[in-house]
Amino acid sequence: MNLATLLTEARNPATEHIDQLPTLDMLRLLNDEDAKVASAVAAVLPEIAHAIDEIAARIHDGGRLFYIGAGTSGRLGVLDASECPPTFSVPPTLIQGLIAGGDSALRKSSEQSEDSPEQGAADLAAAGFTGQDTLVGIAASGRTPYVLGALQHANPLGALTISLTCVPNSPMAALADIAIAPLTGPEALTGSTRLKAGTATKLVLNMLSTGVMIKTGAVYGNLMVNMQTTNAKLVDRAQRIIIAATGLEGPEAQPAAAALLTEAGSIKTAIVMQKLSLDRPTAEAKLAAHHGNLTALLHPKP
Repeated sequence: MNLATLLTEARNPATEHIDQLPTLDMLRLLNDEDAKVASAVAAVLPEIAHAIDEIAARIHDGGRLFYIGAGTSGRLGVLDASECPPTFSVPPTLIQGLIAGGDSALRKSSEQSEDSPEQGAADLAAAGFTGQDTLVGIAASGRTPYVLGALQHANPLGALTISLTCVPNSPMAALADIAIAPLTGPEALTGSTRLKAGTATKLVLNMLSTGVMIKTGAVYGNLMVNMQTTNAKLVDRAQRIIIAATGLEGPEAQPAAAALLTEAGSIKTAIVMQKLSLDRPTAEAKLAAHHGNLTALLHPKP
């Protein structure tokens, strides 16, 4: 592939003299370019929605979600995966991030690692990836060999494969069941895809994981009812979630929510106990019968 022809490698005429500008004007140019990212992501919302529905269906059937990438793309995937357990109380095995060069590449660049498709396939196999799972290959250029190798490993297994790139008609898209490609255009610094492409990637990953967690019952309304209460800030937030979800009012609301949380052991159970006037074992049993989906339990469809 002629890399010079890639949209993400093109030179941006608006910023050709950015090095000669006063700092504030330099920042205005960067901000102008960043403002284009949201519309690029908006243009691919149908593809993102399709991906969320398909991933959620696989997770419901026991599958997992894997991200794989190199450099900035890999780091963003690992970041998104690592934030799901504390936010949604899912096991760290449910959503996993793999990066070329291994975890050390999160801090220290390992650019040469991205050139091996065999290593991408091997890393995915070593993680225990199966045909039940979903693979999201991430690369702004759409042609990173490490990611291509992983996609080529996943497809024959019958896994769901998704490409997340910032160029059209990429080699990765040709290998994927679903192609997501927000076209963010030439970077302010030529080829520096940690800028607009990186921002678009983060926005899409936010949508994928958040959307899947909403679809699988980790959210009630807009409340993070699966959240782990692992520090003082999160305990306070959990109490406020219980208050908002149950309608507790007045000066006794906070102490009542605190007592409920202590007795219930989780936000969801506390909400069910309060709203349905149940003891903990009965509330837990009802939640289990609805696969932990608080919305399905409290607002059943006719």
